[in-house]
Amino acid sequence: MKRVLIITGVLLVLALLAYPKITEQSADGGNSSGQNSESDPLSVDVHVVEPQVFENKIFTTGTLLANEAIELRSETSGKIVDLKLEEGRQVKAGEMLIKINDSELQARLEQSYFRIGLAEVREQRQKQLLERGGISQEEYDATLNELNILKAETELIKAQIDKTEIYAPFDGVVGLKYVSDGSYISPTTNIANFQSINPIKVEFSVPERYAGVVEVGDLAIFNVQGQDEDFEAIIYAIEPRIETQTRTMRIRAKADNDDSRLLPGAFANIELILEEITDALMIPTIAVIPELQGQKVYVLRDGKVAEQQVSTGIRTESDVQIVEGIAPGDTVLTTGLLQVRIGMPVRVDQVDKYEEGEL
Repeated sequence: MKRVLIITGVLLVLALLAYPKITEQSADGGNSSGQNSESDPLSVDVHVVEPQVFENKIFTTGTLLANEAIELRSETSGKIVDLKLEEGRQVKAGEMLIKINDSELQARLEQSYFRIGLAEVREQRQKQLLERGGISQEEYDATLNELNILKAETELIKAQIDKTEIYAPFDGVVGLKYVSDGSYISPTTNIANFQSINPIKVEFSVPERYAGVVEVGDLAIFNVQGQDEDFEAIIYAIEPRIETQTRTMRIRAKADNDDSRLLPGAFANIELILEEITDALMIPTIAVIPELQGQKVYVLRDGKVAEQQVSTGIRTESDVQIVEGIAPGDTVLTTGLLQVRIGMPVRVDQVDKYEEGEL
């Protein structure tokens, strides 16, 4: 027991003698570490904020459609006696394209005119007799009714004759014809395609999240295979519903096609410009830090790190618009965001700026 007490006392004395030196070394080590951090600050990359022209765009695909298009068909059956269809020819609205044989109807119409003439004479005579009391009102009414029936039958024959003539319903171009002069046709016969392609329509769809953004009058730029240039179309109609299967909204635009280079059915790559901002403040998305109260960025002020609350707007794949919180000329940190602290000095390794037209 005595030996244990002696050994314990010796160890205690050694510990008391070594404590000041350990404390001094720890203090020296802390000071030395502080000096190194001050002499060797954290390296970061930054982005200098400058106003840029930014276009909020959607890229999608669509199909070209004729402005108006029909299949020419007859309302009645018969033999073609006059075929004015010329494939590829431009025609005006109201121009006759096909005449079907109506000789039988014309004969019935002439017969009906004779019967009407006799009925009118009979009606006039009975009207005079009615005024003199020679016949009853019932007899006169029967004669007048017969006259009206004959007139109605005449109008029916005229309507049947009208069905033997096919006219162009609008200005357009005749496609390939499938009948010849003298062919017998019926309402099921496809005579030819007839369409108007100036202007031409562009139909496409956009995701439903853009339902409140796309508006009538927006500009759509598109291109098609076989054409080296881009074409412009203006949105004129938006389907007021979302397709449940695709979760997209269907849109149509119109483009000038004076030279008829754009053909219905062509596949189109479309760039829809939703909005153009001439002085957008864009920064890399990675620079924005989300937090409970909103979003923030780290900026450099007088060579030291400062925190700045921001409000964001439009986002792209790599950048985000800042609508509130920073101003042109501010320097935003894009790296070292987890290591920096407010008031810490840093060393800038790389400065990033958007070149004109990069966005």
